[in-house]
Amino acid sequence: MLGIVYAGQGSQRVGMGQDFYEKYESFRKTIDGATKTVSAVTDMDVAKLCFEGPEEQLSQTKYTQPAMVAFAIGVTKLLKEAGINADYTCGLSLGEYSALYESETLDENQVLELIAKRGKYMAEASEGLDVKMAAVMGADRESVMECCDKANSELKGEKIVQAANFNCPGQIVISGDAIAVDKASAYLKEAGAKRIVPLKVSGPFHTKLMKPAGDKLAKELKDISFNEEKSKIVFNCLGREKTDEESIPALLEKQVQSSVYLEDSIKYMVDAGVDTIIEIGPGKAISKFINKTVDDVKVYSIDTVEDFENTIKELRA
Repeated sequence: MLGIVYAGQGSQRVGMGQDFYEKYESFRKTIDGATKTVSAVTDMDVAKLCFEGPEEQLSQTKYTQPAMVAFAIGVTKLLKEAGINADYTCGLSLGEYSALYESETLDENQVLELIAKRGKYMAEASEGLDVKMAAVMGADRESVMECCDKANSELKGEKIVQAANFNCPGQIVISGDAIAVDKASAYLKEAGAKRIVPLKVSGPFHTKLMKPAGDKLAKELKDISFNEEKSKIVFNCLGREKTDEESIPALLEKQVQSSVYLEDSIKYMVDAGVDTIIEIGPGKAISKFINKTVDDVKVYSIDTVEDFENTIKELRA
């Protein structure tokens, strides 16, 4: 069984997708079409920003999110044209929107318009805040949660820090107000965490500080019709598939302000029978998370045309 997993914010790079754009017409049409859709929400030439930068602008939330999803949609189309479809799919944070496209739950324009608005709303929610995100290496979940609670208690809830991403065993990202993240980091070092690595992001993602973005998204989601999933989606804030009682709009609203359970999602797919996983996105961060989380799974990463063509050859073989 095949799983497809989509990368999240932080893995973007200038030049991403340029080789696909030059070689494959369907990818080129995707990127050019993305500009038309996204520019109605935010001023963005997707191809120009992805291929030429500047990196500082590409790294801004309102631009990163549409760029990453446009790349992912373009590569997903090429996989589908080659007859490769996921049995299970998920994504890290914004990557979940690419999973919605892969599963045909939403179409291309719906996904691009939604992610452009999501990026815009998350950027707005971050304005004026002194915030941080940091990857905690070598600490377990219980220690991270305890240290976050300790920092929040000391700050009397006026500033907050939360566990934002459970990426893999030994790597958990914390997020929130800078002073709270610093306090939690100090407690974590005392508790034996090996390293605390600041992340280059512009907002306190996946914390309750993103509630304004969630509220705005909820209004947008009311008017969208979701199709039945062609492949099974493992949702970020659950680490599993949704039940009949759970709705996609409610999960997407919750997702921006709740923890991302990537480790749980990977384990869920493998427990369901997935033995091959393709990561789509610049870099190979998720492939590393997968290899640290599960054994005996074949992992491919598609960042470049060479990656794509080698993956197709191996899967067909």
